[in-house]
Amino acid sequence: MAGIKKENQKRRQKKYFRRHKRSMFMISMVIVMLIVVVSISGLSLNAKEKEYRAQVAQLEAQIDAEKKRSEEIDALKDYVGTDEYIEAVAKDKLGLVYENETLFKSQN
Repeated sequence: MAGIKKENQKRRQKKYFRRHKRSMFMISMVIVMLIVVVSISGLSLNAKEKEYRAQVAQLEAQIDAEKKRSEEIDALKDYVGTDEYIEAVAKDKLGLVYENETLFKSQN
């Protein structure tokens, strides 16, 4: 009896496997497709991450350049308010000189 039960059980397992062989194959294919899609998406995300990191580095460089430019503008703003700047502009643009200064012009 035990031998017959085992034999019947083996037949049922084979029948079950044959019936569900196609389903198991389809499920396996779906899993493989999902793995492929996730892998491709991961590669795409890595490429975007590199692109974004490069963009961040570029923007940080621009921020540093603008901070430096801002400091130069602040320094120029401070210089424009000094008497030294007023004298330089008066000499260069208006040709003004002090009473005790002597000017020499070159002949070109």
